[in-house]
Amino acid sequence: MQPSAVSVPSGAQDPKRRVLKDVFGFDDFRPGQADAMEALLAGRHVLTVMPTGAGKSLCYQVPALVLGGLTVVVSPLVALMQDQVAALRLAGVAADTINSSIERDANVAAWRRVAAGETRLLYLAPERLMTERMLDALSRLDVRLIAIDEAHCISQWGPAFRPEYADLSQLRGIFPNVPIIALTATADETTRADIAARLFDGQVKTLVLGFDRPNIKLAIEARQDGKRQLLAFVKRHAGRSGIVYCLSRKKTEETAQFLDKNGIRALPYHAGMTKEARDANQNSFMTESGVVMVATIAFGMGIDKPDVAYVFHTDMPGSLEAYYQEIGRAGRDGQSAEAHMLFGLGDIRMRRMFIDDEESSAEHKRRAHGRLNTLIGYCETAQCRRQILLAYFGESAEPCGNCDNCLSQAPRADGTAEARIIFAAISETGERFGPSHIVDVLLGHETQKIVDRGHDRLASFGSGRAQKKTFWQSLIRQLVANGYLTLDIGGHGGVSIADLGHALRRGEATFAYRVEPPRIGRGTARLAEEMGVELRDTALLATLKAVRLRLAKERQVPAYVIFSDRTLIDMAERGPRDLDAFAEVNGVGAAKLRDFGRAFLDAIAAHSDRSVE
Repeated sequence: MQPSAVSVPSGAQDPKRRVLKDVFGFDDFRPGQADAMEALLAGRHVLTVMPTGAGKSLCYQVPALVLGGLTVVVSPLVALMQDQVAALRLAGVAADTINSSIERDANVAAWRRVAAGETRLLYLAPERLMTERMLDALSRLDVRLIAIDEAHCISQWGPAFRPEYADLSQLRGIFPNVPIIALTATADETTRADIAARLFDGQVKTLVLGFDRPNIKLAIEARQDGKRQLLAFVKRHAGRSGIVYCLSRKKTEETAQFLDKNGIRALPYHAGMTKEARDANQNSFMTESGVVMVATIAFGMGIDKPDVAYVFHTDMPGSLEAYYQEIGRAGRDGQSAEAHMLFGLGDIRMRRMFIDDEESSAEHKRRAHGRLNTLIGYCETAQCRRQILLAYFGESAEPCGNCDNCLSQAPRADGTAEARIIFAAISETGERFGPSHIVDVLLGHETQKIVDRGHDRLASFGSGRAQKKTFWQSLIRQLVANGYLTLDIGGHGGVSIADLGHALRRGEATFAYRVEPPRIGRGTARLAEEMGVELRDTALLATLKAVRLRLAKERQVPAYVIFSDRTLIDMAERGPRDLDAFAEVNGVGAAKLRDFGRAFLDAIAAHSDRSVE
């Protein structure tokens, strides 16, 4: 049944706070949420960049209910749209989605509710929204707000550019008096500027929350025996939930089977599975303790499981943005967590092949190779990983003391002299050529490009013949990662000397490079800490998860849209005995109090009776 629209009392002193509590069951906003909401309610466009798990959805869901009328939400994934709609309906909010996975009759019924003014939030894929027919129909309705999720997809500089997102730049003109909010978890400075220009012509309030997740330990280990390394890591976290990312569907299946044979409860998740199988495995992961989800990147968006103890990459991701987004699914409860990656030369070859085989422009491929080089530099560096990761998103930080390089110093050598050789070649060629050209100059390769530009007559031509090509490639990547060089991803891909590099040339700074691929697994094992959520009664939490799974199956929705793990943990800690006390649980709004309160209270009471016996 479609719920009735939630209304906000006209006399409410702070309508957005009233909606937050009465509808969504939260007492206070998370950092950045209130700022975004206030800007939207004042009629301003907003671009908000928040880390994964920071509560981006509420930034538009609360204003949607305060403003009334219709809010249109643009989302790239059908499964994510359907889960969000299901979650909103359970909270008592009138939400709908119209998409290709739904039967025509259901889509028609949904549109009738929208046209009748019954729906508050309508979720659409960008290609469906930007049809002439849909835009014409929406222009006749009372559209009060537009939200664009995964907004980095609109940027030509971003690694996840989607052509269907490009048309969204027309929305500002089609709905000139409607505030638009663009949301993303991963956008560097170049991508943010491109989103602001394309969607808002620069007229936008940009809110960027800190990217740091200090509770996540960062580590990268040279791949030697990948399966053995994975098994040893997972066994260190026995009984805790984790996500293992694999590059292919086949490897996902094989890895899940391997862990299962070795006594680890592991389930696969990839786009080649049926929806029923994916949903069943996702529900098990959300409900049961100690389950390992082995997945491709198809898994993760919209998942709110706070007690994920680790994210393990068996293969290198495609970019630092993808890496940051994927590791951000760990440690959302604030407890210590780990992000561990295996890295080898085969990863680089495979990623290069993926880029070259894409059906995309030469310019897009060049940018993708540039982003991959930045990630490789992050993997190879001997410096603090968190400093490098945050610097990529425009933040500065002190050495973190919570990454492998800080905790167990990697083998280093003084590369100051070699760095000056590189800088000389970059300077003499005009600071506008990419790494490959610079390496060719250093090695004295008489390529057509070098000869045509007269670079074979430079003093730096052949100055690096004493070292191999791979050595210079690695050093340039590390110099970029550590801020000595700047890679112009948004321009023509050239490398230029940064302020720190100029300081090195003047003798005011030095540079140490990693001598060999990182071999840090044993060191981090000694330093590993096993921390989890401390509950007085873990059996009660298991009981509550079982109730959640039953309710989810009855409604044919994923378990986490009933209640998040965070809510169940708070429920188990509080042990409410009546509806008034249940209403105080974090994440319990009015509709969920009405629909689910009695079921959970009965379970808590029954558990208490058994404990007394």
